[in-house]
Amino acid sequence: QVQLVESGGGLVQAGGSLRLSCVASGNIASIGAMGWYRQAPGLQRELVAQITTGASTHYIDSVQGRFTVSRDNAKNMVYLQMNSLKPEDTAIYYCSADIYYSGNFYEVLFGRGTQVTVSS
Repeated sequence: QVQLVESGGGLVQAGGSLRLSCVASGNIASIGAMGWYRQAPGLQRELVAQITTGASTHYIDSVQGRFTVSRDNAKNMVYLQMNSLKPEDTAIYYCSADIYYSGNFYEVLFGRGTQVTVSS
């Protein structure tokens, strides 16, 4: 069974930094795009950053210039370096990945999430 597991969340003061990591494990043929979503209380889940297999990246405007998404294809890992954190970045952060199985079957998986709390 394929699963995504995040790590690296925590409590940090405004202006601080955190680095989130996510590893995909299981019977995987290949991985397409990987990324990070977040969901704050009372709000919908939103895509924060995404990186393709060719390392093209996309960010929402509110994190542009502060967050950096990267991946290590050999390790099936994706990272999110978060700098200059603001209280409005407080949310549960979820890793996502486009997982391809043998036989060309594909699905989008999410991890269970890791809490990021930024105090003012």
